[in-house]
Amino acid sequence: MTENAVLSQENTVVHPAGISRRLLWNKGARLLIWSSAILTCLLLAFMIGYIFYRGVPYLSLELLTTQSSYVRKTIGILPNLLNTVYIIIVAMALVLPLGTGAAIYLTEYAGSRKLVNLIEFAAEALTGIPSIIFGLAGMVLFSEMFGLKQGILAGGLTLVMMILPVIIRTTQESLKTVPNAYREGSLAMGASKWHMVRTVVLPNAVDGIATGCILSIGRIVGESAALLFTAGFGLVLNDFFTALESSSATLTVALYVYASERGETNVAFAIAVILMVLTLVLNFSANMVAKKLKT
Repeated sequence: MTENAVLSQENTVVHPAGISRRLLWNKGARLLIWSSAILTCLLLAFMIGYIFYRGVPYLSLELLTTQSSYVRKTIGILPNLLNTVYIIIVAMALVLPLGTGAAIYLTEYAGSRKLVNLIEFAAEALTGIPSIIFGLAGMVLFSEMFGLKQGILAGGLTLVMMILPVIIRTTQESLKTVPNAYREGSLAMGASKWHMVRTVVLPNAVDGIATGCILSIGRIVGESAALLFTAGFGLVLNDFFTALESSSATLTVALYVYASERGETNVAFAIAVILMVLTLVLNFSANMVAKKLKT
C-alpha cells in the first residue's frame, strides 16, 4: 500500500467525538422541529377551543333566522349570512371567467415569454398587498369614480381585484400539470386550438381549478378590511338586488360591529364560531373535491 493511500485512509477516519457531536446536533434539531410542530398544534387547538367555548352557548335559532331589532332589543344575523352568500355569488361570477380565461391565455396562447413573466410577477405582487389597501382602492375606484353606492356590488368588485391573482395562478399551475402529449395528440387528430383546450386540457385540470375556487371562497368569507370601505355596515335584511347598492355587512363586518361598536362580545364570538366552521368546511371541501376529481 502506498504512502498516499495510507494518508487517505487516515483522513477518512471519523473520530468518536465527531460522531457524538453530530448525533447531538441531530437530536437537538429533531427536538426543535417536534417542539415547533406541537406548539403550533396547541396554539391552533387553544384558539379553536376558546372560540367554541365562548361562542357556542350563544348560538340559537333566533340568532340565525332573524334580524336585529332596536325596538325589541334582539340580535339576529340572518342579513349578514345572506349578504355573505350574495357577495360570494357576485365575486365568483365575475372572477371565475376572468381568472380562468387569463390563465388559459398565459398558458396556451401567449407567445411572448416576457409578457407572461410580467403578468405572473404582477399577479404574485398583488397577492402580497394588504387587503385594507384593496378596500381603499375599491372605494376610490368604484364608489367615487364609477358612482356605485356602498353595497354588495362595490364590495364584490373589490374582492374580484383581491382574488383574481389567486385564481390565475392556481389555474395556471393546474393547466401546466396536463402532459403536452395530450395536447399534441389532440392537435394531431385535427382538433383546433380552442377545441383542444376545451375538451382535453380543461377537463384534466378541473381538480386544481375547483380547489382554487373553493379556497378563494374561503378568503371571501373571511375578508373584512376591504369590505369596510365598500360593502358597508348595514344590518338590515335586503333581497339580492336591493343589497347590490345598499349598505350590507357580511359576517366578518358584523363581527367587527358587534365587538367594537356595540360591545356585544358574546354575539361576536358566536359569529366567530360560524366563520370558523365555514372555513373548516371549505378547506375540507377543497381537499375532497381535489381527491374526487383526480380519481
